[in-house]
Amino acid sequence: MSENAAPFETTVTTATPTATVPATPATGPEEPCDLVTVPARQGLEAVDILRRRGAPAVGPVLHDGACDTLGFLVPPGTAAAWDLPGSACTRTSGRGLRLPELPELPEPAGDAPRPAGWLLPPGDTGPVTDPAVLRRALGEAARLIEAADSCH
Repeated sequence: MSENAAPFETTVTTATPTATVPATPATGPEEPCDLVTVPARQGLEAVDILRRRGAPAVGPVLHDGACDTLGFLVPPGTAAAWDLPGSACTRTSGRGLRLPELPELPEPAGDAPRPAGWLLPPGDTGPVTDPAVLRRALGEAARLIEAADSCH
């Protein structure tokens, strides 16, 4: 499990038995999901890769307040088989996570941390990201980052 999974603990509440994508006209009824968390740099590269391949390849994506970590909503049950190094997948079924609709918040004053929020909100994307597609995109992103870093 990645140390980067912890920041999302403050962005979710424990009110219901499963994580859900908030109901919106574009996503339809609420549906359960798990959460894959990755370092922000790798996650942003993966989002770019997925978006270049066309919608709805990428579902809603959360960012933590410090923008150190991104979280991809994936189908329930993904956590049982998720083993990609450098990432974590949180099983939400039976744990009581609920991902609320996050309101637009003003910019923080001074050195206050940014609030967590949606990088890609529900309704602007597909309902969840396919875990096999996400795994490939994260692998490609890691290779791109490694290649870029080795050039310096």
